Amino acid sequence: MQELLLYDATRKYFLLLGAVAFFLLYFVNAWFGRFAPEDPSSILYINGIRSWILMELVSPTCFIATILRATKFPSNNSTVADSLNPRSKFMIALFLAHYLNRAIISPLRSPSRSKSHISVLICGMFFNIMNGYLLATYLTSAEAQSYMDRLPSSLWYCGVVTWAVGFAGNVIHDEILMNIRRKAKSKAKAKETANKPKGEHYAIPYGLLFEYVTFPNYFCEWIEWLGFAMATSPFPTLPDVSGLSASSLLTLPSLDNTFWPTLTPPYLFVALELLTMFPRAYKGHLWYHNKFSDSYPKQRKIVIPFIL
Repeated sequence: MQELLLYDATRKYFLLLGAVAFFLLYFVNAWFGRFAPEDPSSILYINGIRSWILMELVSPTCFIATILRATKFPSNNSTVADSLNPRSKFMIALFLAHYLNRAIISPLRSPSRSKSHISVLICGMFFNIMNGYLLATYLTSAEAQSYMDRLPSSLWYCGVVTWAVGFAGNVIHDEILMNIRRKAKSKAKAKETANKPKGEHYAIPYGLLFEYVTFPNYFCEWIEWLGFAMATSPFPTLPDVSGLSASSLLTLPSLDNTFWPTLTPPYLFVALELLTMFPRAYKGHLWYHNKFSDSYPKQRKIVIPFIL
């Protein structure tokens, strides 16, 4: 009962915090990347690559720890992790593959990153703890096992392929952005100028989905986790909001009245990505237009080709 209460409360407040962040990020820039000061002198700004690695490693660490501490089945005395069906084990591997790239490979291959404010690190770690815990709890549940067992192979493979396409697109478009900095760093080294420009180098990216949107890496990441959700969970139905009130939203859920029971962690993750990443994409789109003025392609949308 305590585990279920913790699970439901985490789902509930994870979504509510995401909704708050959605509106807050329209007024406050998260102080990293292009929105970090060019030459931050405060001790609250820390190394961008190291802070990113630390922040992102939290998610797979919490994910693995949650799976390993799962209670034993009294019928066969095996751990939940040992009793997962092959599809669930495969999806766990995909989750870990994403974070192997995101938390280790990508930052270590990055030529440089702007310093990050410590508040970004703290908020990111908090997000990743909740998300890692929720996804691991769901994927080891009887609910997830039953759904993936019943899911037709064609639909499951459709979700897996969608994940793979999104993952590849995310990696490829990140590589385009990193190549811009590699070239700038190479030119600066060749010139060996004493007065190097402060801050990171930014230029207009071109190629693939950059021809249509400013943030194709965001779009591809959304596609990736949508595919993950398609392969692991039924699409959530709309909740009954007839008795919903502000006080009930802030009250801890009970076993008799869970918060939006059909909103499983895979689709909750997709919702949180949209809520927290779109405001930054919108402000980043404006930043590119302000920085490059008429040179920036006017036909580009923000994040979804031809639509948004």
